[in-house]
Amino acid sequence: MSAEKTITETSSYGKETPVGRPDIDGRAGIFVPTAEFDIDNTTTIRKGAGIVGFGNLDGTLTVYFEANRFDESNLHKWEHKARKAYDRMVMGAPTVSKAKIDARMLEQVGIIDGMGINLKHPERLTHWLAISNVPDTAPEEPVLRWKNR
Repeated sequence: MSAEKTITETSSYGKETPVGRPDIDGRAGIFVPTAEFDIDNTTTIRKGAGIVGFGNLDGTLTVYFEANRFDESNLHKWEHKARKAYDRMVMGAPTVSKAKIDARMLEQVGIIDGMGINLKHPERLTHWLAISNVPDTAPEEPVLRWKNR
């Protein structure tokens, strides 16, 4: 028999977090690392990355991320990184820029879908980009649209 976990040992995500990998144009969460995530010693998610993903039934998160490590000019802005990670996720494209992670390591700051991005906590994204030394990549508005309907 396994020992029961206390509430502080349990990993979970918020009620706004979409569960399960979205289809094309479907909803996914936008995340930034929390203070529990050791950004200086990680080999996965790099500073300034666009991080998108969804909740798993076991309380963890599956995230896809893009940090533009090859310095492509079309991926300078954060929203372009987030869109690339989102496209990779909904297409089920093979990638090494994917991780299953404890939900305590990330905080959801918005939603991304086939229409665009809606940041509910743009100040937390701005903080993430500032501590990553890329504040100039932050979006100008909390709502970004790439499709009109």
